[in-house]
Amino acid sequence: MALTEPSYVAAIPAADPAVARAHFAARLAFETDCADVHAALSSGNPDFVLLEVRGPGAYARGHVPGALNLPYREMTEERLAAYPQDTLFVVYCAGPHCNGADRGALRLSELGRKVKLMIGGLTGWADEGFPLATGTEPGSL
Repeated sequence: MALTEPSYVAAIPAADPAVARAHFAARLAFETDCADVHAALSSGNPDFVLLEVRGPGAYARGHVPGALNLPYREMTEERLAAYPQDTLFVVYCAGPHCNGADRGALRLSELGRKVKLMIGGLTGWADEGFPLATGTEPGSL
C-alpha cells in the first residue's frame, strides 16, 4: 500500500484546540463584522461609535449609515474629548484593500481609546447587501 502525501491543508498540523481558542478569542477582541455592526445600529442603541476613517469626499460618496467621518490623520485627543474615555470605537475604511482602518485603530489605541476594526469595511458592508448613506451627514438605518 503506497503512502500518500498529506494535502496542503493538512501538511501543517492544526493548532491544539486550546491554542486555537486563545487565538480566535484574541481576534474577536480586535475585530467585529458588518452583520454585527448592522444589528447594533438597527437596534437604535449601539454601544459604540462607528468611525469612517476615509477622507470627506469618499465619505460623501457613500458610507455606513450612522458612521461619523473622522479621517485617521485627524484623530487627536481634542477631537475625541467629547467622548468618555471608555467609549468603544469601531473603525472601517474602503475594504480589505485599504489599511486606513488599521491606521485609525492604531491611532485610537495610541490615544488610549478602546477600538475594534469592522472587517471587510465598506466593501464587506455592500457585499452583505446593507444600504449606504451619501452626503456629509451620518444618516441612520
